[in-house]
Formats: sequence, C-alpha cells, structure tokens
Amino acid sequence: MMRALLLSAAALIAVPAAAQDIVITNAKLVIGDGSAPIDGGTVVVRGGKVVAAGAGVAVPQGVERVDAQGRYVTPGIVAAFSRVGLVEVDAVSGTNDRSAPRTRFSAGLDIAPALNPMGSPVAVNRASGVTRAIVAPGSSSNLFAGQGAVVDLADDMDMVTRPRALQYVAFGEDGSAKAGGSRAATFLLFREQLLAARSYARNPAALAEWGNDAMIQRADADALVRVIDGTTPLFVRVDRAADIVNVLKLKDEFPALKLVLVGVTEGWLAAREIAAAKVPVVVSPLTDLPSSFEQLGATQSNAGRLKAAGIDVSVGVFDDDDAHKMGYVTQYAGNLVGLTRVPGASGMTWDQAFASISSVPAHTVGMDASIGSLRPGRAGDVVIWDNDPLELGSRPTAVWIDGKAQSLTTRQDRLRDRYATPQEGALPKAYDR
Repeated sequence: MMRALLLSAAALIAVPAAAQDIVITNAKLVIGDGSAPIDGGTVVVRGGKVVAAGAGVAVPQGVERVDAQGRYVTPGIVAAFSRVGLVEVDAVSGTNDRSAPRTRFSAGLDIAPALNPMGSPVAVNRASGVTRAIVAPGSSSNLFAGQGAVVDLADDMDMVTRPRALQYVAFGEDGSAKAGGSRAATFLLFREQLLAARSYARNPAALAEWGNDAMIQRADADALVRVIDGTTPLFVRVDRAADIVNVLKLKDEFPALKLVLVGVTEGWLAAREIAAAKVPVVVSPLTDLPSSFEQLGATQSNAGRLKAAGIDVSVGVFDDDDAHKMGYVTQYAGNLVGLTRVPGASGMTWDQAFASISSVPAHTVGMDASIGSLRPGRAGDVVIWDNDPLELGSRPTAVWIDGKAQSLTTRQDRLRDRYATPQEGALPKAYDR
C-alpha cells in the first residue's frame, strides 16, 4: 500500500533551472528592509543578483519582462528558525536527523551533511514563499546541540548557503535536563565547556593530556572557540525572564559572544536588559499561553513590546512543525499587524512585520548584505503573491531563488492529481519507468 502512494523518483527530481535575467514591473514592491511598499515598482535581477529595485527604475532592453499586474512583489521569506531538510517524517527515525541523543559529540556536530534537499518539506515550504532558512539542530547528548546552517530551498542538490552559521544551545528546562537536573548545573556546564575550549585554543596539545577526563572532544572545542571569539553566532533557547537576564550576563565573562535569543516567551519582562545588550531575538507570536512554568508570563504582545523597546525581532516557527510549515510565519507576522488594532495590545506595523520575516532574520546570522531584501547586491530571491502576503490564504504565484524560476508543485499536489478521480481498473503505477 505504501508503494502505491510513492511517486517516481524521476518525477521528484527536476532539472535545475538556469539563472535568469529578469525584470518584474508594475509591482506593489516590498524591499523587505522595513520601508513601506512602493506602488508601480520594478525589480531588475541579473546573474542571480538584484541590481535595482524601486520606483522609476530603468527597464533594460532584451531582458525577460514579467508584469506583476499590481500584485505584491517581495524578497523571499527567510525562516528565522527551522529544521527543514533534517526531517521528512517526524515519527520515522530513519528520516529524522533533527537530534543526536546518543553521540559523544555535541558542539562539533555539523548538520550540513544530514540535509536532504529532495525531502518533500523543502518543496512545501518553497511553495509557501520561503526561499532561505536558518536551520538549527535539535539536541545532542550534551548541552550544546551543534552547528546549524543557512540554506536555500531551490529545486536542486546544492542546498547549503552557509555551513556552520550558528551554534545552538538550550537553557531553561531543556538545558537543565542535559546538565544534571538544575539551572545551576546548566550555567556551570556552559561556563566550564567554554573555558575548556578557551584553554584548548591557547594550548591545543593540552586536550590530549587531559585524556578521559577531558571536558569536551576536540571537534567540540574547535566549534566552541569560534563561539567564544564571536565568529559563530550562539542561538540560545531561553524563555523565563530570569534565565534571559542570566544568559545576557554571560557576555560579561565572554564579551565577544554574539548571542541570539530564541523563544524568549517572557522577553517583554526583560526588554530593558535585552535592549541594553543589543541582542536580537527570535519569537513565535503564537506562544501566547503558558505551556510550562518557564512561560507563565506568555502574552501575544511579547513581540510588539520587544520591538517597541528597540530590539531586533525575528518571527520564527518553533514548537510548531518547524520542519514542514515554516510558511506559517507570514500568518504569524500578519497577526502582529492585527494586534495594532486591538486596544491594549502591542504589535508591529506592516513594514516592521514583513522585515521580521525577511531582512531581520538575515541580519541575525550576519547575512543581511547577501539575502533578506531586494536591495542591490542581494540574492535574486523574489516572490510574486496573489494578495497581501501577510493575509491568511495568500499564496505565491511565482518564486525565483538566485534568479532561477522555481516549481511551486509539491508531492501533495501530485498525489492529489493522481488519486482525486479514481477510475475502475488498474491503479496507477507507483513508479514510472
């Protein structure tokens, strides 16, 4: 029966499109940097890069033209936190590379070799307008989970845009479980492992002398040295306000740390401290009710209050199908716009909300000069929408990644078309020959 549901491998593997020189005209143009949409805008993409975008842009001759007919044209969505490419079916261990609970390694783990660009979630998210994603590992046997990557969702085999783009660690209740059962143990283990990595950087030979008593493996030490010196951003999952403040204090001991706080459910209670530390955050606006004791201060106004405090806020999907449904972020961002109309609630303007799913996530990993907006020099990741992209029900009508036109057909579409009108007689073959 399972074979009857499978599609042919040939049908799933499309011939990669070539980069196109294109001009998109007559657009309601969204640059993605927090500025307002531009009516009658034009985007010019050459060699896979944006060369011009705005009003009154000269249209070059001999270049393919696409008339947007007044529709929204935006940069591709940048998923601020995801596991796309690591998971096909969550409940099937052979298709789930999210976590490595039995390995002896931790910070040194690199998710890049585990990513599957042909997995069905890639196409599903691409069809939702997501063109880039910040992918983090789930967990390891130790406190640090490993190194994540920035990826593109193009229909080809080259998925990784930047490997080892971040290190991920969980504090709070999850961190306590890894460290020995308490928050005190979590912070001590974190410090000791970073101090061990610092000692290793000063004297690499010392690690061999530590033998079986070594705090960390060599691969883990190499990865953490890049965290200590600020080369690799450290994404920290933390929700309780007290934990947030204590994580920020780690910068006193390790001043070069480039922290990015993920979750931050009670962040609004520590907004002053986060803003003073100039640390960006990734939040899920739908975390508006407490699901644990470290989320008692949950509120739908969290993102808006953090933004009002001057904090860079990215909207992401986590604890909510972060491998398959990253396209939810457009709805989440739209909810924040809706909150501005609710008395007593805090949200974001439309322009701020769209930036929270485009240029701001790119900035958190130091890639806003390359992706996340339609400013000149950025990747030619462009989406045309059938309606306001922050409205529930709006869908892309065309997607380009690095200037290459992308298919919006998913495995689910093909299954629907194959079995929507069954006829008497032989069932369709599971594989095309």
